[in-house]
Amino acid sequence: MDQNEAACGSLPGVIRASRDAQVLQRRLALWVVLVPFLALLAGIVLLCRSAVGRVELGLLLGMYWASHVGAGLGFHRYFSHRSFQTTRPIRALLAILGSMAAQGPVMQWAATHRRHHQFSDHEGDPHSPLLHEPGIMNTLRGLWHAHIGWLFGPQVNDWVLYVPELVKDKMLMKINRLYFVWVLLGLALPSALGYGLIGGWRGALDGLLWGGLIRIALGHHSIWSVNSLCHIIGTRPYRSNDNSRNNLLLAIAVFGDGWHNNHHAFPSSAFHGLSWWQIDLHGYFLQMLAWFGLAWDIKRPSEGAMKQKLRSKADFPVAA
Repeated sequence: MDQNEAACGSLPGVIRASRDAQVLQRRLALWVVLVPFLALLAGIVLLCRSAVGRVELGLLLGMYWASHVGAGLGFHRYFSHRSFQTTRPIRALLAILGSMAAQGPVMQWAATHRRHHQFSDHEGDPHSPLLHEPGIMNTLRGLWHAHIGWLFGPQVNDWVLYVPELVKDKMLMKINRLYFVWVLLGLALPSALGYGLIGGWRGALDGLLWGGLIRIALGHHSIWSVNSLCHIIGTRPYRSNDNSRNNLLLAIAVFGDGWHNNHHAFPSSAFHGLSWWQIDLHGYFLQMLAWFGLAWDIKRPSEGAMKQKLRSKADFPVAA
């Protein structure tokens, strides 16, 4: 058998392996979405019964902030856009904290996000809500796809194409391979704190529920809402090649990433809040790192660049 015959003979096996991998990915995505969401429903019931203490809420807020720093400042602003420079230990910490958000390993996240910017709201965008025909039902389908549905479709695996410099980073690749270890660590830490602060295994379960699963659910849906709602609802002060929008409520929920039109107009900017009143907690935290010499080369658009991209009356459609 020559090499061509061997290649043809192995093709069905490759196809089966690819299909099996896709099925496994869909099942994994289902559990990652469903289990934290069910925990969130349980948490709502407990809140209605006033069966939640300050320690549980503290674990929720603390872990929510830590994982969002990893996902928003780390996965998004640093690894995807290289909007600032930092030390090797901070890079590792951001990658680990971002992995605790349970939204995929850093290579996958950054590759998907860079493809999103390359094709934003056009064919090829992994999670645009605007690639359906007009109509209420199609708008709802688009929102569902952008929020959750895209997780069950083919994933962006062209890491060498989209994140070549990250693939060359041996430390980052090792952190990427240990992704599930970091997800489990993000569940174990609040469980251990609950065991110590609340007491016993009941405290550990409360820590797991609030600082682990509910925190993951809230992190999921807040960040996924940027994919969906921030391309539908909000303002568009700057020109961009898509329908990205600024949304104040989401900017608060995701520590500044809700200034989505600002971000798409200036993707390399480390600050998404570009006006003094636009709250950007990730930007403030980054500035604090800079004060301690832990971040530098922080990118931000000039006043001239921002004025040049401001939308004028000519950019708005005239009513007939």
